[in-house]
Amino acid sequence: MTTIGFIGLGNMGAGMAANLVKAGHDVLAFDLSAVALDKARASGCRAAASAEEATAGADVVITMLPAGAHVRQVWTNAVIPHAKPGTLLIDCSTIDVDSARAVSTAAVGAGLKAADAPVSGGIMAAEAGTLAFMVGCDDDQFAAVESILTPMARAVIHAGAAGSGQAAKICNNMLLGISMLGTCEAFALAEKLGLDPLRFFDIASKSSGQCWSLTSYSPWPGPVPSAPSNRGYEGGFLTSLMSKDLKLAQEAAAKAGAATPMGAQAQALYALFEGQGYGQKDFSAVLQLMRGRLAEL
Repeated sequence: MTTIGFIGLGNMGAGMAANLVKAGHDVLAFDLSAVALDKARASGCRAAASAEEATAGADVVITMLPAGAHVRQVWTNAVIPHAKPGTLLIDCSTIDVDSARAVSTAAVGAGLKAADAPVSGGIMAAEAGTLAFMVGCDDDQFAAVESILTPMARAVIHAGAAGSGQAAKICNNMLLGISMLGTCEAFALAEKLGLDPLRFFDIASKSSGQCWSLTSYSPWPGPVPSAPSNRGYEGGFLTSLMSKDLKLAQEAAAKAGAATPMGAQAQALYALFEGQGYGQKDFSAVLQLMRGRLAEL
């Protein structure tokens, strides 16, 4: 049994910590929210009084935080100074590549091991233990990282050195955001042209337009029973998070000198949708913006 300090028990972190407990690990959890801590206790975690306490008693520390600034602050002030020598630190947040590399360098310099391991999959995947992890770490550390992440995962993939996990995550989610917009546009156009959307799904899912956004996460209710479109666009991947990830992609593209015109358009559309008050809806709900049916959300 490994003692794991888990810092950040939000919508994603709560389910992840619970699955580590189910796998037999001793999870020492911390969050600023008392409600989140109570939920963690109910799932079998031990509650820590601070991030420092969660770190000091752990063999492995996992952080799941909102943004790069939070990761830098928590790692710099609480985790790195209080971790035992040789402790493995894994950040599962989705943050900018520069922050991921900065905290990794600081951790290694302090005699610790570090990995960035952002996730693909929403709240339901976090609860089910079916997340995909994209890992940035040294080659000789991947096996140890993989063994810790496996109880929370359907896939753990080594992307490369420090920061590579974050690079893979923002590129993947940029592709996802773009493909979902294309899928939504196609459904909206099919409807306007008098084509039954369900008939369109049957055709496109067996033709060259087939993609994950269509056949695994259909924005049109009905064809994919597990998709958030069948639950009022609740309980999936929030529009606010997609907007955040696309913003990170655009910032990374600007620094790298990469042209991402489709990514820029996608970021603008999701930011518009979020700005209209739909940030807490699943990102596939952007279909209703394209249909002119926002009143139905």
